[in-house]
Amino acid sequence: MNLKEMFLVLKYLGIFLICSLSSAQDCPTFSYPINGATDVPLDATLTWPEVLGYNGYLLSIGTTPMGNDILDRKPVGIDISYTPPLGFPDNTRLYATLSLVPFDGPPIACQEISFTTIQTTSAPSCSILIAPDNNASSVTIITDLEWAYAPGANGYKLSMGTTPNGTDLVDNLDVQNVLSFNPPEDLPQNSSIYVRIVPYNDIGTATSCPEEVFTTSFALYVCDPYVNENTGELVYRAPQINLPNIVGICSDELPYTITTDDDADGFRWYLTNSGSEESLISQSRSVDISIPGRYRFEAYNTITTDSGIIECTSSKLIDIVASEAATITAIDVVNFINGKTITISAIGDGQYEYALDNRDGPYQDIPIFNNIPHGPHIAYVRDKNGCGITERSVDRDIVSNDFPAFFTPNGDGINDYWQFVPPPENFESVIDLIFIFNQYGGLLKQINPNDKGWDGTFNNKVLPESDYWFRASFLNRQEIIGHFSLKR
Repeated sequence: MNLKEMFLVLKYLGIFLICSLSSAQDCPTFSYPINGATDVPLDATLTWPEVLGYNGYLLSIGTTPMGNDILDRKPVGIDISYTPPLGFPDNTRLYATLSLVPFDGPPIACQEISFTTIQTTSAPSCSILIAPDNNASSVTIITDLEWAYAPGANGYKLSMGTTPNGTDLVDNLDVQNVLSFNPPEDLPQNSSIYVRIVPYNDIGTATSCPEEVFTTSFALYVCDPYVNENTGELVYRAPQINLPNIVGICSDELPYTITTDDDADGFRWYLTNSGSEESLISQSRSVDISIPGRYRFEAYNTITTDSGIIECTSSKLIDIVASEAATITAIDVVNFINGKTITISAIGDGQYEYALDNRDGPYQDIPIFNNIPHGPHIAYVRDKNGCGITERSVDRDIVSNDFPAFFTPNGDGINDYWQFVPPPENFESVIDLIFIFNQYGGLLKQINPNDKGWDGTFNNKVLPESDYWFRASFLNRQEIIGHFSLKR
């Protein structure tokens, strides 16, 4: 076996070992909490670094090693965090395990960590309504109530009435450790409903919790859809909202105008970032968005009834998300005999998809491309919200101009050796050996691309200033011949 054949064998053996160990090395370590952490908050968010090339994660949490009595292999998609909706139990040692979900094959279990939660020493703080929102109007009389988790709570008491501080609908009911309540009977129509939610735990009960209020619509059937007896078509009294739940805009487009094409008698737009307080910002089809955030859109039709004119209202929460064009930070290439794997790394405030060689796609969500033919390629990263496409060359071939044009072996520590120094781009070709000759074709030096280089001597004798020639041989292409200068 000659030197070139041995180099090839060692190269592909290394690639095989890297690939065989990749799944174990891919396993992420929890960023928070760290293994063995103590006094972890009850509303803590578990986080871990993103691992590319997988279909998502499974998360298990238990009170015993490898246990899952709190969370049993819950799929969390491609999210890299998890917040327990009802919090963690206090003063408890918990065990958490992540599993990677490949696109094909069984999940890969990663190393388990343990942490201990903080001990509760005080009563919980108050909660707020999430649905219906505080001060919401035209709420259906069969609505469910939902409220936010209060850290440290292990139960909630609920009061509802038709007057301030009233309890005629629900009187201080202990609903236990849940975050929603389905009233056993329909709520009164066209009424103000006052709600107070009081969290509690083993230490005590929250104090001075605010009362919130919403207004119900007239009886449900008034705004219910009905079937037209002549045409048999379903007719909707309340408007049908077609706006998406998430609207992506470009950061450089703010302020941004959103206009609805929905058919309705009237419209209202609210800024509702806090969830408990809303600000009316428009009563027309359009609204000017100055900041990203959460907004609520209402569309209503007015209907005349025996009880007067009422509004049949439809409502939707809309998240306005700002995006920007991506920045490609790196492109990694692994060459194999029959092709190569290309991995694109990009950052930015947006949602991105990836393509090779064609600006128009097809695009994919995963930035990894396998079995790509050898040759030059171009990578494209596109923002899903239409905020731009970024492109960058994946690789190119080495040319004679990539080799140094001169060197100065005078012992000053600067440019004392002549050697090929790879530019930052990826290359299709792999240099095997470089041969250096004098003007008459005499071989002076044979260097490996990983060596320090040639110091301008032959048989320990310093050679004079002159032009010299080089010939670079490759493992996968024709040779390159060029020349350079020795200066002293």
